[in-house]
Amino acid sequence: MPLRIRCAMGVTRLGGVVLALCVAAGLTRPPAHANEVADFYRGKMVQIVVGYGPGGGNDIYARLLARHLGRHLPGNPGTVVQNMPGAGSLVAANHLAHAAPKDGTAIGTFARNLPLASVLGGNPNIRFDARNLTWLGSASSYRDDAYILWVRPDAKVTSIEAARRPGGEALVLAGTSEGDTSYDVPVLLRQALGLNIKLIGGYRDSNGMFLAIESKEVDGRVADLSSVAAARTHWLKPVSGQGGAMLALLQFGRATRHPEFPDVPTARELSRTEEARNLIEMMEVPFALTRPYVAPQGVPPARAKALQSAFMAVQRDAAYLDEAARLKLDISPIGPAEVEALLARIAGAPEGLKATVRKLVGAAKSG
Repeated sequence: MPLRIRCAMGVTRLGGVVLALCVAAGLTRPPAHANEVADFYRGKMVQIVVGYGPGGGNDIYARLLARHLGRHLPGNPGTVVQNMPGAGSLVAANHLAHAAPKDGTAIGTFARNLPLASVLGGNPNIRFDARNLTWLGSASSYRDDAYILWVRPDAKVTSIEAARRPGGEALVLAGTSEGDTSYDVPVLLRQALGLNIKLIGGYRDSNGMFLAIESKEVDGRVADLSSVAAARTHWLKPVSGQGGAMLALLQFGRATRHPEFPDVPTARELSRTEEARNLIEMMEVPFALTRPYVAPQGVPPARAKALQSAFMAVQRDAAYLDEAARLKLDISPIGPAEVEALLARIAGAPEGLKATVRKLVGAAKSG
């Protein structure tokens, strides 16, 4: 009250000058909800749930985020990464949707294909609709990345032509499970492009698939260029004592060829029918959500807004970007509104196309 009296008296003596100073002082005070958010987060830990084991691309991105997120949240909380692998990250996604705290202290990341499968519906194992989650955004929209079919140079099948040869040897690929692109994309390539692929599912995470290739359990896998650059640099260039470079047969998730692989065709280029191309383009939509981050549904609005703002602020943070560059990670973020538009695009696709994709990725299965 004394402050208000002094301001009023000042206005009487000095006209608008003191009044302007009083108003300016008021504007510097943070809104009440900002103080409440800071008070809530101060001294707390924000858990980042990762749907895969340590060492893979999602884990690397999450640990990078964890090193910078607290600095951009009100109250500057600590952060901790929890790996929760299983069922191609579906265990983590269902946990975030139903079991994780809804107070703003839990966020997480999972397979980019799960939002597609959840919107398509029909799979009782997917116990959420991605449109109902609290979206923070995606750290990568795949602008500078590519999903590449990698094959060992000593495999029996080392070209698209050989993989398409009737009666020829099968290309044996590793995958996790339905809903993860490591599994769903090979299924798509087999149907849409006529590749003779034998898919070995059940690997827990990306690192397990890397090891399976290097131990020659399988011939190859599909994986992000950024993940390979971060976790298996010698796949791109031979390194003494670490094995030779892998072969890149095709690239997915892109309309055009990646500039580092100008001689490797895209899946769209290899499609022979309009139906095949439409299938491929629909399955490529989730790649704009390559590194998705969500909080559970029902986070208090002010905290949800703080998480969303902090996530996008990290994507512009100079220290974060410098570290990402050293790790060779693609940072091309999109925010919550863009994610919601992509999910609406999936929901609004022609019913016939959605039914084909649903059947293709196994979303219509009962288990």
